[in-house]
Amino acid sequence: MKTTVFKFRSFGENLGVRVLGEKVRQDLIATIESSECVILDFEGVNVVSNSFADECIAKLIPILGFNKLKQKTTFRNINDFARKNVLIALRRRLSIICSE
Repeated sequence: MKTTVFKFRSFGENLGVRVLGEKVRQDLIATIESSECVILDFEGVNVVSNSFADECIAKLIPILGFNKLKQKTTFRNINDFARKNVLIALRRRLSIICSE
């Protein structure tokens, strides 16, 4: 099984804007597609804004599907603030998809 560690720290300590989120999402999609399991590693990242979390992670749901995203990814070293924003973004994106 090919496991890949995707290090968010390589994009900065503070991840806060949609433009960066879009760029990281493109790299992340390629990584997910070429690996069986991807560890989303947030070591060294202090801030993940809601807009970055939505653009980078939550927008993967309509692209890859929720089940595939859940099966192929796991989080590591994510602080409570970042975790909260990622969860909010994922819930909002899922509620949008479910209401369509």
